[in-house]
Amino acid sequence: MKKIGVLTSGGDAPGMNAAIRAVVRKGIYHDVEVYGISNGFQGLMEGKIEKMELGSVGDIIQRGGTKLFSARSEKFKTDDGQEEAIEQLRKLGIEGLVVIGGDGSFKGAAKLTEKGIPCIGVPGTIDNDIPGTDFTIGFDTALNTIVEAVDKIRDTATSHERTYVIEVMGRDAGDLALWSGLANGAESVIIPERDEPFENVIERLKRGHARGKRHSIIVLAEGVGSGIELGKRIEQTSKLETRVTVLGHIQRGGRPTGFDRVLASRLGAKAVDLLLAGEAGIMVGIQNNQLTHHRIADVLNKPHNLNMSLYKLMGELSI
Repeated sequence: MKKIGVLTSGGDAPGMNAAIRAVVRKGIYHDVEVYGISNGFQGLMEGKIEKMELGSVGDIIQRGGTKLFSARSEKFKTDDGQEEAIEQLRKLGIEGLVVIGGDGSFKGAAKLTEKGIPCIGVPGTIDNDIPGTDFTIGFDTALNTIVEAVDKIRDTATSHERTYVIEVMGRDAGDLALWSGLANGAESVIIPERDEPFENVIERLKRGHARGKRHSIIVLAEGVGSGIELGKRIEQTSKLETRVTVLGHIQRGGRPTGFDRVLASRLGAKAVDLLLAGEAGIMVGIQNNQLTHHRIADVLNKPHNLNMSLYKLMGELSI
């Protein structure tokens, strides 16, 4: 294999640039030409493809977002869209592709692999919702962004003796909520994977108030519902002054942490190794700090499993 491509797709995640850098430099190290594809699968169909050199990825390892930009494409989900993408690759003689993104991106990679274009998936999403890997690129940075924000909110909550509901990202996965709740000493964490009775949340607030606690933090995963609505309900039921903060897209931005930079570098380099070894339709991951790989088809058919021991610990420490 002498020519490979790399693209980022779906929601951006801090560390994607580090992964791009690793793919480009590992490829060049092995005398392989590497082509950057802008705007994900949409850009692939449109032929937004440029050859990358060592300098193309200089000074990007510390930057958030993605140098190659990202986009979602409904057309690419069709056979016609996929054939257009394949034609663009064949024009340049690109023989394999590294796809950095989440489950939607991996579905696209699986389709291209089925049609003769070997693809390797690199998990990049702040949600940490991809089976087959303990961590995805961007999760650690997003977690630290939430932790810093909640630390600041707690200062205000303490000063004004208020209850705060913090709505965080994660779509249908509660990892960001659970990890940040544990890291911030939240009173309650509400996640899609666990049906937390509303009465338990109120009881925990009242119990804390009775022992002299004047402020509380409740972390809500966006996949469960609206933080604003939950805040209103809590205030009406508990009679405790309650405020809501929806952190939103601030969680996706910022300089990637050292952990995410190292993780992305390892996964990106491993993806190139697998392509050059003739593998296809594979996702790279990390489990117990060891690089692993799994068939994308198998990963897409597995549910995301939250670390419920952390949830249990959360409950034990928030008494």
